[in-house]
Amino acid sequence: MAGVNTMEKKLAEYKCDTNEAISLKLVRFPEDVEDDGTTFHPEYSHQLFGDDEVAFGYKGLQIQLFYTAGNLGTLFKVKYSSKVTEVFDCVEPDDVEGKIREIVPAGFTCNTDDFISLLEKEANFKPFGTLLHTYTVHSEEAGELTYQIHKADITCPGFQEYHERLQTFLMWFIETASFIDADDDRWDFFLVFEKYNKDGETLYATVGYMTVYNYYVYPDKTRPRVSQMLILPPFQGEGHGAQLLEAVHRFYCSLPKVQDITAEDPSENYVKLRDYVLVKLCQGLPSFAADKLHLGFSPDMVKEAQDKLKINKKHARRVYEILRLRATDMSDEEKAREYRLEVKKRLFGPYRKNQRELAKMRKCLRPEELVSHMGQMDTQTQHEELEKSYQLVVEDYRRIIERLASQA
Repeated sequence: MAGVNTMEKKLAEYKCDTNEAISLKLVRFPEDVEDDGTTFHPEYSHQLFGDDEVAFGYKGLQIQLFYTAGNLGTLFKVKYSSKVTEVFDCVEPDDVEGKIREIVPAGFTCNTDDFISLLEKEANFKPFGTLLHTYTVHSEEAGELTYQIHKADITCPGFQEYHERLQTFLMWFIETASFIDADDDRWDFFLVFEKYNKDGETLYATVGYMTVYNYYVYPDKTRPRVSQMLILPPFQGEGHGAQLLEAVHRFYCSLPKVQDITAEDPSENYVKLRDYVLVKLCQGLPSFAADKLHLGFSPDMVKEAQDKLKINKKHARRVYEILRLRATDMSDEEKAREYRLEVKKRLFGPYRKNQRELAKMRKCLRPEELVSHMGQMDTQTQHEELEKSYQLVVEDYRRIIERLASQA
């Protein structure tokens, strides 16, 4: 038994955390290759390496995936200090290289010198598609930096190959990511680039992107649905996500055939970002004026948000709640109570549905079955859950209001 435990301990030394082992870079200058300060790591690697996010069979495992900043030309290398087969004949290591090759498209190099020579071609790289929006961000180190948002589609020369390289980042930063069938012409692609200077030339670095699928709505409309959105880690926290989402929203608002704009299985962070952008867009609409908000959520709000900004009723309701909170003196007990009841009325929807289901169950379930279901719908618990939901919602709304104030 002791021998087995010793064996297990020795084999455990050959396990590596793949989120730490994988090093990613967006390279602008040759010196970036050796600069650890430009390295970032995945948040997730379970899609390739299992739920434990572990690679077995190596000590000191390093998986390098370095990309040229603009065109995303790729360097792929696997290094390690020792391999399990050097000590144990009968134990097979994981095929780390094979797993990475599943998602990294052909055309990468494994040679650092060849990769550095790709940097020299970056001056030839220009953003794909049509320019939609230009904006600047102030940086303490570099001053005013200029960014551009472009709309592209699969017919743009060279875009399909570029997109295959770009989408590899999804696997590392979106928990449930999957690759799309980019050949379908109903996909729209929106790309963010940073303009920067190198040796007197203007170059472009990839910052992030969004994919949107145009669904058909009977009889003659479309419903653009956001599928994937990613701002690459070196650029996160700088406001690029809000700029991208607002630019995309404004683009679709200009198209008469668009019914409304939705998102596929949105994350919590995406919902918060969307709330911020939609409130920013709606706050200037007459129906959302401060003197109208205390009168309640109105058909005029629904219609104006839909007609002018392609915002559906559900999203318009959230916008109303955020703007009403901003316009409400919450230190006034009566006004605070009115606001709380207004929000809870919406939040109570799922609980009301449960009560309707319970009424149906009373007609068809045996008493002992009914008791088990009633336990799940206890009134006191419902009130507690409702209050908890309300507090969380208001906390999120306050953050959005603070962000709007800081951008004013």
